[in-house]
Parts: sequence; C-alpha cells; structure tokens
Amino acid sequence: MSQGLHVIIPAAGTGSRMGSQTAKQYLPLAGKPVLHHSLALFCHHPQISHVYLALSPEDQSWAECAGEFAHQPKLTILRSGGESRAQTVLNTLQQISLPSNDWVLVHDAARPGLTATLLERLMTQVQHHAVGGLLALPVADTIKRDDGQGQVASTEQRAGLWAAQTPQMFPYQLLLRALQQADFVPTDESQAVEALGLSPLLVEGAPRNLKITYTHDLAILAAIMQAEG
Repeated sequence: MSQGLHVIIPAAGTGSRMGSQTAKQYLPLAGKPVLHHSLALFCHHPQISHVYLALSPEDQSWAECAGEFAHQPKLTILRSGGESRAQTVLNTLQQISLPSNDWVLVHDAARPGLTATLLERLMTQVQHHAVGGLLALPVADTIKRDDGQGQVASTEQRAGLWAAQTPQMFPYQLLLRALQQADFVPTDESQAVEALGLSPLLVEGAPRNLKITYTHDLAILAAIMQAEG
C-alpha cells in the first residue's frame, strides 16, 4: 500500500448510557482500560503510520491512565473534541496535515474488540476502492419500527441491511470535504461520504468488534477474550 495509513480515534464522549461516572473508553476490560486495546493494535501494526487520539479539552482521565502510551512515538494526543463525533473528527482532520490521498481510518474509542485480522481485511479490500469503505455486519435479527409509543408500527425488511462498525477508511481529502460539506450531523464517516453521492465498500466485520454501549457489553467482550485465551 503506497499511501500512508493514519488512524483517528475520537474519544471525547462521556458514555452517558453506561450509567458510570467514568467515560466508557477508560473503563477496565481484561486488566487494562478499554481504549488501550485499540491503541495497542494500531500503534504496533507495521502498516499504520500514525495514530491521533482526539480528546475533549476537559478530559483529565487520559493523563491518569496513559500508561505505556505516554511516550509512544506513533501516538499524538489532540484536544480536538467537539459537540458530536463528526465535529471531533472534522476538528482533528483540520489540525493535521496529510497528503490528500493518504488513508484515514476512524475507529470508535469504545470498540476494543478489533483484531489484526479484521484490520488487515479492511485495508486489503479498501486500498484499491475509489471511495473507501468500512467494516460492517449483515443484519441477522428481525427489525421492528416503533410507533413512538413503544409499540410495533411495522416490520422492516432486513435483506440488504448492514450494521456499521469501525474502522471506516477514506482518503484524507475526501473525508475532510465530506464532513465540511455535510449540512446535517452524520452519525458516522460513511454517512457523510454517502451524502456526496458516493458508495463506500462494505467489508464484513465480526460480532467481536462490538461497540461498548451498556455495562453488559463489557461482560460479553471480556467473556469472548477469555474464551480465546
């Protein structure tokens, strides 16, 4: 892969749905903070050029738990957190200067189950795609739409539906333009790129790459890690 590969981890969220005083990226998982699992994978991967950790300006937890990453040469800490994930990523893209066609991989701070196999699958399949792409899983469950009052309004066809994961991988200049031009608040980078009329590539992820949203998600992933040894 001739272009550089750079990672942005937006970690400015508070994780309010966890019901914890501690932001979910700093909660313990298998003996280390959630965030450390992804940082270790990216910082030690030979194809990754650099990692940018985007924190809230008010974050005081990183200094307390930086540990082995306090002096990691491939890691830069930026206080670029915004009001939304999209704003955090945009702020970060605007603070760093990269060649226009270098790849940027955006990965959730609270998605510690990413493996080297999944990362390499994404990079291998997306590197020759004109737009970029993302890890995702085909939807297996029957999907219900509610009526706003907690009752079923309809059953949605799940054929062709995918649940987006991360990393999401796009050329630097394309992603910057997509987020700058978005006249709405995209929930992920792919949505901003799609708004330009482009079609990112879907690369099959894995259930292990779940996003920590609720307390039981930590227990599920800890059990998976323990089972894998």
